[in-house]
Amino acid sequence: MYSFLVILHSLNRFILLALLLIILYRSFTGWRSKSEFLKTDNQLSLFLFISTHTQLLFGLILYFISPFVIFSGASMKDSVARYWLVEHITGMLIAIALITIARISMKKLSSGEAKHKRMFIYNGIALLIIILVIASNQRGFFSISW
Repeated sequence: MYSFLVILHSLNRFILLALLLIILYRSFTGWRSKSEFLKTDNQLSLFLFISTHTQLLFGLILYFISPFVIFSGASMKDSVARYWLVEHITGMLIAIALITIARISMKKLSSGEAKHKRMFIYNGIALLIIILVIASNQRGFFSISW
């Protein structure tokens, strides 16, 4: 079960990153051209929201069954154990919160330009955090297994 969840978590990462890049491109161009927030933009945002929360579910299950997450004070002295126990989950929870805030708060805005701007800023910061957290794990960005 552990290996299967790791693969799902890793594969969903690429879906999530692809959706983020597409949304960032569409949001940036929509914001700059002051265009309407289309049904396609809303659907992409919804798919990102679903993918992000699916990733969270896989990640939380892995957090509690992974042999790399060691719940002890000694973990703080070991950089690899600390990464999996604290740094990875903290960074990813912040990114998930930003993506969720972008989706929910965007709905309350009336103009397409404002929606695109909100989506671009929040999702852009989330992508930056995700890339920094993934890059700091010392496994390689495209690694699929632990």
